[in-house]
Amino acid sequence: MLSEKSKAIGFILLAAFGFALMSTFVHLAGDLPPIQKAFFRNLVAMFVAAGVMAREKVSPRWKKGDLPLLLMRSICGTLGIFFNFYAIDHLLLADANILNKMSPFFAILFSFIMLRERANALQYLAVLAAFGGSMLIVRPGFSAEAFPAIIGLLGGVSAGAAYTAVRALTQRGEESARIVFFFSAFSMLACVPSMLFNFHPMTVQQTLCLLGAGAAATLGQFGMTLAYSHAPAKEISVFDYTQVLFSAVLGFFLFDQVPDGWSVLGYVVICGVSVLVFFYDRVMESREQARGGV
Repeated sequence: MLSEKSKAIGFILLAAFGFALMSTFVHLAGDLPPIQKAFFRNLVAMFVAAGVMAREKVSPRWKKGDLPLLLMRSICGTLGIFFNFYAIDHLLLADANILNKMSPFFAILFSFIMLRERANALQYLAVLAAFGGSMLIVRPGFSAEAFPAIIGLLGGVSAGAAYTAVRALTQRGEESARIVFFFSAFSMLACVPSMLFNFHPMTVQQTLCLLGAGAAATLGQFGMTLAYSHAPAKEISVFDYTQVLFSAVLGFFLFDQVPDGWSVLGYVVICGVSVLVFFYDRVMESREQARGGV
């Protein structure tokens, strides 16, 4: 039977694939306002979450005392999307993505502040090594574009705070579908004012791409929410970097993007660190179980 940590790793890998697929669809959608893309990103997620809630008979009413955390998750998550899409429009795509991948660092920081979840030395080193592997892949150079880079970094900060709020909510017993529904509805409403004055007509292809982005984002959101409900950020955040690997594969098959030697080395570092952390945690679990059985 799978442990809680193994389930969490599986879910975060699923989330990483979903978000990589989402980025692909957003790229295919072409030149549209970021807020318009964000609206459709959450449209599908809201309806899917509503369907799950109806099927599982989950009330839309949140648990007592959870509203502040739901608002934190929604505000930070929405800002994270806006910041990330702005960075994508003003930086190299690789630069924007690596800034967004700072979120695990901030998730660990916020988890310590909010949840008192401490990471051990290996887990800190693993996240740093995975980030280093990502740097080998993208080798960002944004010195001439400080403002968009800062906005992109703020996207990583916002995402880290949002993931921590998800962890806190699931620890309090909040339903995953309700968390996704609340966030998606909040984010859509936040997009409406801008869309009323700056809506760009879309082709059928663009509409389908954005609906595909929404479906992929739904997969990512549910995967991420379930992952953080089964394990703390310090134990699973390193696996979030596999999104870079999924993006590389999609880029190769869809856009004929061939990675160079440095990129391949980065993939090896990320995969190697993920495997190392996984087996280290398994060994530690086995030792704890052995001690408990003595």
